[in-house]
Amino acid sequence: MNEMFADLHVHIGRSENGKPIKITAARSLNFANIAKECADRKGINIVGIIDCASPYVIEDIERFLSTGEAYEIEDGGIIYKNKVCIILGSEIETSEINDEGKTGSAHNLCYFPKLSDIKGFSREMQKYIKNITLSSQRACISAYELIDIVEKYNGILIPAHVFTPHKSFYGNCTDRLEKIFKEKFNKVFAIELGLSSDTYLADEISELETRTFLTNSDAHSLPKIAREYNKILLQDISFKELVKALKNKDGRKIVANYGLDPKLGKYHRTYCEICGKAIEGKAPITHCDSCKEEKITMGVFDRIEMIKDKETTQSPETRPPYIYQIPLTFMPGLGGKTIDKLLDHFDTEMNILHKLSQDDIEAVVGTKIANTIVNAREGKVNIQAGGGGVYGKLTAC
Repeated sequence: MNEMFADLHVHIGRSENGKPIKITAARSLNFANIAKECADRKGINIVGIIDCASPYVIEDIERFLSTGEAYEIEDGGIIYKNKVCIILGSEIETSEINDEGKTGSAHNLCYFPKLSDIKGFSREMQKYIKNITLSSQRACISAYELIDIVEKYNGILIPAHVFTPHKSFYGNCTDRLEKIFKEKFNKVFAIELGLSSDTYLADEISELETRTFLTNSDAHSLPKIAREYNKILLQDISFKELVKALKNKDGRKIVANYGLDPKLGKYHRTYCEICGKAIEGKAPITHCDSCKEEKITMGVFDRIEMIKDKETTQSPETRPPYIYQIPLTFMPGLGGKTIDKLLDHFDTEMNILHKLSQDDIEAVVGTKIANTIVNAREGKVNIQAGGGGVYGKLTAC
């Protein structure tokens, strides 16, 4: 068995000929550049690219395969430079009826083993989506219906960033996933936590005790790839092996989740839209103490406090550790040139964050920056909590 790093939620900003895919993502995020970033800079072994149902991206994938730099494998996935397995995915926004009887929406990550599978999925989803070329488009079906379509094309469905206040199941649709998926809930064997939550918060909800937790970046630019990721025990890199790990099957498993401290996430605490600030205090916060208004964006921490059904976090014995880590781009004093210098010397961000000694880092970028990286690695930081779409900040390191 081998330990591999995986980030299963990376967006494409533009196709290679400049067609828009994810409007809010960087233009440099295309299929080929993501593969190169994971192989050459990040040290990510498995990457899920979740805009591959766009016909423009399908054309890019076919072009990428024709170069001979990458190839499909029988067990699913596209192998690049014999270093990275690319998992073809699609993020679909479903239409749900929430607990109050109002229309809500949630994002779903759908992954497929072969290019032919996602081609078929793309053609079928055109019945339910007005513009299939764009990322994360609203489908006029529910997740209950979507999961059958995904399985028809040999795929799996994982609820995305399940606690965020916008476009998520717990955030704006329901207090229990089982209400959404009903008798199909046993087909949902993993969930994505999202940047503003962690294992300890999620395990306050009993229905999640038997679900695998994923920590992914939801990257909208190349540097954001692997700001959250998973360490997975696998025989080799493929779709088949990944699914086994998500199901804790045949010795394959997630051995660690690496993620931001939830306070660094941009939806951790409730945010007042009038005052323009995150509201600290005893959760759950449902209005602003300063202006007394209720025009707020509910924070992940506050939402979980409202819907949890366990008084204390009791994770199952099989739950892997959640390890707080701070990506280089979040660290004060580390600009682009400094990060490039580190990568030129030490190959990948995984090496810098996890393997190098302080002396090694200090020899390249000096004592102050080396201290910053090591202190962040050891959790010796102060954080101002984020909320309302604004990331938290390191106030000392």
